[in-house]
Amino acid sequence: MSKVALVTDSTAYIPAELSKQSAIYTVPLQVIWGDETQRDGIDITPEAFYARLQTARVLPTTSQPSPAAFKSIYEELLSQGYQILSVHISSKLSGTIDSAQQAKAMLPQAPIEIVDSELTSMGMGYPVLLAARAAEQGATLKECKTLAEQACRNSGIIFAVNTLEFLHRGGRIGGAAAFLGTALNLKPLLELRGGRIEAVERIRTMGKATERLLDLIEQRVGSRTPIRLAAVHAGARELAETLLEKARARFSISSVSQTSIAEVSPVIGVHTGPGCVGLTFTAGM
Repeated sequence: MSKVALVTDSTAYIPAELSKQSAIYTVPLQVIWGDETQRDGIDITPEAFYARLQTARVLPTTSQPSPAAFKSIYEELLSQGYQILSVHISSKLSGTIDSAQQAKAMLPQAPIEIVDSELTSMGMGYPVLLAARAAEQGATLKECKTLAEQACRNSGIIFAVNTLEFLHRGGRIGGAAAFLGTALNLKPLLELRGGRIEAVERIRTMGKATERLLDLIEQRVGSRTPIRLAAVHAGARELAETLLEKARARFSISSVSQTSIAEVSPVIGVHTGPGCVGLTFTAGM
């Protein structure tokens, strides 16, 4: 029986305690800061990134991995006898998946399947973990791909940002452009929908924004169980911890099968800015 390895990218930022026992391999995106090019989560950690961002005169940009980076990890895994399922950040937010597809084209006979999650962060991370668990239990490459695609369809992300400045400057603002020009004291609630960042509502304070965020998560989840929740944050761990605690209280103990707190990777933080907090869910899986 062939074994299946999961490849994802650094924007998933799956907490180490969740991924360490699975065959999950990460290809880093890059943060470009002046003359420096740093690999996301390797050369720069979220903690160091957000600390530097607070006082930086030159603001960073980002870059997708090269096809060569994907080809290298694919060849390494193939040499170990793996078939490969590669699950990545929404193609509407990054060219990462295009690099993965180019690498696959360089290995035309190799058993590689690629999935556009239309998500990022732990909205993508939980589907990756579910597929990795299935692989460990002997699922085929086709079965793992089907599971990952289904999990992605049953996942979502809603988040609040302090300002739209970073999304606007980075060209990732999508439907949230409707909120540009909003009074500075209003906090935009945004979500990933169809792979794009879309506007949800404008709330006066971050506290009220997180309460409304919880209402919306309840609506999106509906009656589906079990539920996997992750509070994600860009240098705002205390707020994320409070958000996750409140989220747990919204659902019955028996409904929630997994919770976690995850940092927003530096590459995503370039676009959200510091202080962003959100909640991801995977429901019915």
